[in-house]
Amino acid sequence: MKNIITISREFGANGGTIGQKVAEKLGYEYYDKEIILQAAKDSNLDVESLQRWDENVPMDFGFAQSLFDFYNKPLNEKLFMAQKKVIQKIGEKGKCVIVGRNANHILKAYDHTLHVFIHAEPYSRITRLKERMPDSTESQIIDHMRSVDRKRKKYCAYYTDTVFGMAEYYDLTLSSSAFSTETCVDIICELAQK
Repeated sequence: MKNIITISREFGANGGTIGQKVAEKLGYEYYDKEIILQAAKDSNLDVESLQRWDENVPMDFGFAQSLFDFYNKPLNEKLFMAQKKVIQKIGEKGKCVIVGRNANHILKAYDHTLHVFIHAEPYSRITRLKERMPDSTESQIIDHMRSVDRKRKKYCAYYTDTVFGMAEYYDLTLSSSAFSTETCVDIICELAQK
């Protein structure tokens, strides 16, 4: 049985909702933005600053990073290390679903894990995002979707030296445009219980 489930997702692919429903169905704890707040408390960092830097890389990504020592690391590096510790603590307890924040990479050596990537066709993602962003034009939604995906790809590459969404870094990839939310939940739960 898999008692740690990580879910990475494209923006608008419904990964958060799928993760919540998986957690409910299995009776597991669900973690997403709470990780940031816990990391802030544990590290005595400003919560507002942490939310601003969440899933972002340093402005000078790829330039002179070796010049930073531990105490002079940019705030987002401190955030990543704090989040990593929180994710590891959550993983040690088990019976959890963790969405985002490179949890699949952070917990890759842990036993009893199931690492999932949720993706969808752009049309499906845009349709979902229209419901969540009713005051935005389709063009604004597309720009925002691309921006969030781009940030997630950079964040993944910077902190894990892997490729966001590449199948080899996950146990399972699911298309939420090919399968309903309920079907995705059922597949994940069935695999987790084996």
